[in-house]
Amino acid sequence: MRRWRATGKPQRTEIYFRWSMYLTELIQPLIALNSVTSLHPRSPVLLPAAMTASIAGAVLAICTLRATLEHYVGRRGRPTGWLVANGLLLTAAVPVLLLAAPAHAYDRLPATATAIAYLVTYSLAPVFVALPLRSGILTCAAAVALIGPVGYFTGCSLPATIGVLIITALWTAFMAAAWRISAWVIKVVWELDAARESQAQLAVAEERLRFSRDLHDVMGRNLTTIALKSELAVQLARRGRPEAADQMAEVQRIAQESQREVREVVRGYRAADLRVELAGARSVLRSAQVECTAELAPDTGALPPTVQSVLGWVIREATTNVLRHSDARYCSIRLELTGGQAVLEIENDGVPTVPKPSTGSGTGLAGLRERLTALGGELTCRKPGTGRHRLTAILPLADGRTDTALEETTG
Repeated sequence: MRRWRATGKPQRTEIYFRWSMYLTELIQPLIALNSVTSLHPRSPVLLPAAMTASIAGAVLAICTLRATLEHYVGRRGRPTGWLVANGLLLTAAVPVLLLAAPAHAYDRLPATATAIAYLVTYSLAPVFVALPLRSGILTCAAAVALIGPVGYFTGCSLPATIGVLIITALWTAFMAAAWRISAWVIKVVWELDAARESQAQLAVAEERLRFSRDLHDVMGRNLTTIALKSELAVQLARRGRPEAADQMAEVQRIAQESQREVREVVRGYRAADLRVELAGARSVLRSAQVECTAELAPDTGALPPTVQSVLGWVIREATTNVLRHSDARYCSIRLELTGGQAVLEIENDGVPTVPKPSTGSGTGLAGLRERLTALGGELTCRKPGTGRHRLTAILPLADGRTDTALEETTG
């Protein structure tokens, strides 16, 4: 149970569909038992032999299915060996089942048809998953059609052969389609998970690109001016002109101005405006299908810039953690100004009971604690309920604000 709770939705979906298909394979031994007891109720040798062969066939089919699913989702090559072994079992088993029922025993047709239908279905379904759609359809149709000639040469009557052929064709078509759709669902779920991860990476790349554009806009013109004036100062100095000193003074001024502008760009990049970060959090969470609501105090805009920046960073980091470490469907953000403090609470659901394995050390929360501690605040994390997580940031206000009502804004 702990391992199940620690898995993500893609893993859970795959496990559910995989084991649903695996368990259907275990029907084969039961069908074999029913068929053998119906055809040869007093045979002391045939029943154990048939059960052993049926169990071996079920295990082989499960192994083949596992390999074909891995191939379908792109984790390995086509399992040709398993498919060939499955085909050989099918080729040997169908004539034996047809020979087991006398041609004149029409009352035994249901047992024979059921046994053959299940055997052919669970042998061909992995083939339908492993091959391209058109090739899979042609292969399954050809295999089912061979039951006719095999029934004829084994002495089975024409009505019995046609009955077995129809039942097998219908059951094979139904199960092959069901397994192909199940494999497709597994593949789509993994592709959606990969797309979500790519979306997060693209958001980071876009932010970096924005910063690089801002830095280029600030420094491009100034560096060009510095280069031109430096070249002019060199030429004037070689001629002994006093204007060279003026040009170098201008270069110094431009360099100092560039330093100031770079600091402003970096400060603007690192500073987080509260309302801007809230709007960005809503947008990102909505794109990830997470419902987001916010409750902010009406005079939030009057908070000191430093306080707004720190709280904005809390929202940014919390939103990132919701997307990375949970399967949340709902997230609430609440800012309350009370008792001379700003209290920001961010709560979400979808948190696994057992934390997912971390791919890195992670310094986001540690950085937030440092920012808050520097202003006399604190950061706490706790679980108010099963599958829920609440991040609380408390920051004292210098002007000792009193209680204010909350103004709800919907996302």
